[in-house]
Amino acid sequence: MNTQKVRVVIIGSGPAGLTAALYTARAQLSTVVITGKQLGGQIATTHEVENFPGFPDGTTGPELVEAMRAQAEKFGAQFAYDLVTEVDFEHGTPFLVKTDSGDQYLADTVIVTIGANPRELGVPGERKFVGRGVSYCATCDGFFFRNKDITVIGGGDSALQEAIFLTKFGKTVNVIHRRDELRADISLQKRAFADPKISFTWDTVVDEVIGSDKGIVQALKLRNVKTGEVSEKPTDGMFVFIGYDPNSGIFKGQLATDENGYVLIDQLMRTNVEGVYAAGEIHDSIFRQAITASGQGCAAALIAIKWLQDREDQLQPLETNAVAAGD
Repeated sequence: MNTQKVRVVIIGSGPAGLTAALYTARAQLSTVVITGKQLGGQIATTHEVENFPGFPDGTTGPELVEAMRAQAEKFGAQFAYDLVTEVDFEHGTPFLVKTDSGDQYLADTVIVTIGANPRELGVPGERKFVGRGVSYCATCDGFFFRNKDITVIGGGDSALQEAIFLTKFGKTVNVIHRRDELRADISLQKRAFADPKISFTWDTVVDEVIGSDKGIVQALKLRNVKTGEVSEKPTDGMFVFIGYDPNSGIFKGQLATDENGYVLIDQLMRTNVEGVYAAGEIHDSIFRQAITASGQGCAAALIAIKWLQDREDQLQPLETNAVAAGD
């Protein structure tokens, strides 16, 4: 078991985490980014990115992530390609962060940017065609479905908001819902029902996503939950909006969250634990954009830097190998 003492541990490696790492490393603070399952998080699976400032011709998710990683690494940020399995925030700083590999870190401050994952349908073909006709973000990918037939899955506020947004691009937008009435706000329902581009398929679930020989979505296999009737619906794209799950489980009982599991912060990105900050989709259930996550990562890093500067004479030397109290 290896225990490393650092000034900053960043949990998560999406745009929020990579931006935070750039700022803390540039401030000459020893910084370790624990990447999670995939460097870059959700944005790393996005084939085309056209709404991140500074790329007039667009870029890809992997290219954007690699550029952000290289910039943070240039200033000294270290990357641990590992999973966080346990944290101890209850005994104060330095905070103990344990990983799947057995390595652990003592961090004077922690920035949590572990994100949230869109709920998937969990049907055959869904994961295979992510970025090739299956999407979980209309703002990110709607532009690529101009004059196409689009299918939206869901019946809540997000599903209708995104369906309405997608009418700016799609030729048609069909909303598939497993019930015979929507859960969305009445005002959203009125707007959707009044839009000539939007239609509804009730009491229906998707059983399979079917692709073409070109490797893109071609159709959906549907099943009526009341009659059991199975049908195949041609479509150019499927947008899934059935909710998000913040990755806050490992902080349960330590970081305050709302009823949906999103970490609660104040306007300075501070959690309920002094010295622990949060940025990106681990707390943001509204915007969910790479650029807003980056801005929040910057803000969290700046506040963390100030917090460390104010306590500089209280910090343990970095060569300390002792484990935190309570371990």
